[in-house]
Amino acid sequence: MLFLNYGGQTPELTNEQCHFFHFRFDVHADQKVDALVRQIAAQKSVSKVYLLNQDYAYGHAAQKLSRELLAQRRPDIQIVGDDLIQLQKTKDFAPFVAKIRASGADTLVTSNWGPDLALLMRASHDSGLATRFYTLNSHFTGTPTAIGEAGMDKLVNVSSWHPNIADGRLEQYYLGYKKKYKEEWNMLPHKSAVEMWAKAVDIAKSDNPVAVAKALENMRYDAGTGQMWMRAEDHQLMHALYAFKFTKAGEPGVKYDVENLGIGWRTEGRIEAEDILRPHTCKMERPQ
Repeated sequence: MLFLNYGGQTPELTNEQCHFFHFRFDVHADQKVDALVRQIAAQKSVSKVYLLNQDYAYGHAAQKLSRELLAQRRPDIQIVGDDLIQLQKTKDFAPFVAKIRASGADTLVTSNWGPDLALLMRASHDSGLATRFYTLNSHFTGTPTAIGEAGMDKLVNVSSWHPNIADGRLEQYYLGYKKKYKEEWNMLPHKSAVEMWAKAVDIAKSDNPVAVAKALENMRYDAGTGQMWMRAEDHQLMHALYAFKFTKAGEPGVKYDVENLGIGWRTEGRIEAEDILRPHTCKMERPQ
């Protein structure tokens, strides 16, 4: 049986817990943090950063790597705060917003998702906090609506795709999905997983899991944003990521809004797959 993983971002799944029958079609959390820090480091205006993450494995990993990569790429940046919050337990983020304001941070970096992200953004907006937010999970369905105007022009997210990327090769796919299912489409890994699996079946001329797995290894494919490839050693897909800002629809670069908000995503940068290659510790047992 093949496990086509298009959402689980835990780095261990293609490191010490790697498996021949597991393939990941989204870059893992460490690669996304790497891309996020690269985007931050490119902004000369950033001088003071506050880290805020959730208190569990994913949040801890993002916290640790953010610290390491910021020190490597922009040693002049000062980390003025670093907090972990209980997962999905905090209802009032005003105390954290007060700490962020007192720290003088011009930028906040967070891997928070769901209510822990939306409530933080809204609390910062209500208090008039001008700090910019760099995130990894703002694009998930429902999150833009939950954040609303609180994220306008100060929220930047990193992910594999958004509706307003310049080449527009997936525009018709996006519009067709919205028309058919009456909801946003924003998950390139779903598309990549199915299409690459189908191509592997064609190459193998079989649906045998071992044959299909071997056909997937080292496969190069373009799902609409440029070439991606499946690293054979750990079964981790490598692909580019985009950094994009939440801003008013209709402005240059924001043709489409999201979730009928009148607010959409505008590309701020593209991080190539080659730039976020990371070493692995996978020691895969392969079938005979």
